[in-house]
Amino acid sequence: MASLGSPVSIRFGKLIAENVINFGKYGQTRCPNHVGLMKHWMNSRRGMSVATSEETKQSSETTTSEESDVEKKHKLEIETLTKDIQLLTEKKEELDDKYKRALAESENLRQRLMKQIDDAKLFGIQGFCKDLLEVADILGKATESVPKEEVRESNPHLKNLYEGLTMTEAVLHKVFKRHGLIPVNPIEEKFDPNLHEALFQQEVQGKEAGTVVVVSKIGYKLHDRVIRPALVGVAKGP
Repeated sequence: MASLGSPVSIRFGKLIAENVINFGKYGQTRCPNHVGLMKHWMNSRRGMSVATSEETKQSSETTTSEESDVEKKHKLEIETLTKDIQLLTEKKEELDDKYKRALAESENLRQRLMKQIDDAKLFGIQGFCKDLLEVADILGKATESVPKEEVRESNPHLKNLYEGLTMTEAVLHKVFKRHGLIPVNPIEEKFDPNLHEALFQQEVQGKEAGTVVVVSKIGYKLHDRVIRPALVGVAKGP
């Protein structure tokens, strides 16, 4: 179909215009063919207008449909990306939590290991010290068993032996102190179950109940750790 602005349409329009003029001059009886031609041209014009309107309407509907599909596609993509972002955020938070927990556990483990190393340095000689305590006890009993009145110049052998034992005991206690081994002799002190072990109770005049009145064997601490409690007798209350 020729468009409205084509040469064919223009010539056809001129022809119709001439016939209209003739129709006005001579009347319908003289131009019957011209009247039919004019009607045909008007119907063609009307049909072309209707076709153009329908094409415009269809084009508009197609454009609207395409825009609607694009909007739906974009909306679906946005929803998908939002879900992905939410999942990734949750995963990140989970990994951050695991990382912080791992750091805390590593720090706790490091502190425990450091404490074990320090304890090993401090108390690694604990078994050796316990064995030496028996030697210290024997030396102490040996010096205590010597009568003080017998230690004189007239008895040089006993005097030299006693002095040698006391010097050995003093040096041994200096070595103990250098390595953190401290004697615990709680005579006249309040009984402490963390440091002392009560062997018996007895009534003692003028002594408050719970006071240590007899020390059968002195105790020892290695730094702050008791490696042997003092064996004591405690005053009994009325």
